[in-house]
Amino acid sequence: MRDFTAGTTPVRSSNLSIEFKRLSDNDGITMTEKELIESGNMKMEWARKHMPVLAIIREKFEEEKPLKGLKVGMALHVEAKTAVLVETLAAGGSQVAISGCNPLSTQDDVAAALDTRKNISCFANYGCSTSEYYEAIDKVLDIEPEITIDDGADLIFKLHKERPQMLPKILGGCEETTTGVHRLHAMEKDGALKMPVIAVNDAMTKYLFDNRYGTGQSAWDGINRTTNLLVAGKNVVVAGYGWCGRGVAMRAAGLGASVIVTEVDPIRALEARMDGHRVMKMADAAKIGDLFVTATGNRDILTEDHFKVMKDGAILANSGHFNVEIDMEALESIAKSTRTVRHNIKEYDIGNRRINVIAEGRLVNLAAGDGHPAEVMDMSFANQALCVRYIAENRLSNGVHGVPRELDTYVAKLKLESMGISTDELTSKQECYMSGWECGT
Repeated sequence: MRDFTAGTTPVRSSNLSIEFKRLSDNDGITMTEKELIESGNMKMEWARKHMPVLAIIREKFEEEKPLKGLKVGMALHVEAKTAVLVETLAAGGSQVAISGCNPLSTQDDVAAALDTRKNISCFANYGCSTSEYYEAIDKVLDIEPEITIDDGADLIFKLHKERPQMLPKILGGCEETTTGVHRLHAMEKDGALKMPVIAVNDAMTKYLFDNRYGTGQSAWDGINRTTNLLVAGKNVVVAGYGWCGRGVAMRAAGLGASVIVTEVDPIRALEARMDGHRVMKMADAAKIGDLFVTATGNRDILTEDHFKVMKDGAILANSGHFNVEIDMEALESIAKSTRTVRHNIKEYDIGNRRINVIAEGRLVNLAAGDGHPAEVMDMSFANQALCVRYIAENRLSNGVHGVPRELDTYVAKLKLESMGISTDELTSKQECYMSGWECGT
């Protein structure tokens, strides 16, 4: 793991013959530190070109310096689109420290490239152990940030559990994903949340696009590039029909799969059926599924009882933030043997059948792919940047806050403009009609 002294220039080895694993595909090809940085810079340049909304915000930040003198601590997936957000915050005048938010989602070349940027410190590496993962979060907290950005709420959780003395200086935080927002609402309900946090995940320009179109495309990108198998004609079981599950199911159907949805919410289950998918209990779906994708944000979605009735050769993937949706401990315990059958696919022989798990059951779009497309992350990270500025300029009460509607709408307008799309506007008569009550039939 790269080492830094908080608040200073990153300390890097000058020995350019040090070999790093290239993690864009994790194929074992090694690179010098210089080559690694060049690779990361190329990825960041490509992402930057396809994130026009964030580019506009960065220009404003460079001119106005709304974050001057502030320290921002982040725990996000360290890949190219995230790097563009980090650059934007630094352009706004802040000192930024970032760690990963999942052991398998960091791209080392991007992390190395970020290390070279002024006022940016990166403490992330691919395949880190659990202890290294939390050590990296500690290093982020060592800079004593006034504003935090989380993807999964691990940074905020650690801040509350182990460093509560820092909380009075925290202006606020932002949370990127559904799972993290759930954790924060639980903390708020228990009276444990001692700082303001904006639920960026709940912005319409985030979840309607990032969660649905981003997850839908990137999950299948990770699955397809890892398995190199045909989706058409297969029974694909999607667990959960929230916005992420909707996206996964939609793309599976588009690839020619017969989609089965499992749900606990009657309304979402009904919606899935009306969208043309079969709906059933997981106990029944487990018997006929060829490929399973979990997207619930909850634990124990696929368990030992399900493994024992699955088809020989069934493939399991998780698209939820944490690796708790597939009960990997139970699968390990009943397996007579295991082996790697393809890069990022582990086969579990449970006697009369073999079950294949992609990327250790971790989020498949990043652990086995490059994450969401840049165009959707453009909107998500634009929200993050604007919310960080909002926190810096406003005193918020402790608790979970929504993204201000005007910021959400602003992001949508900028995105439309970047696509060359214009919309109608209400006339004064129309505004009066929509706001009044006296007009009848």
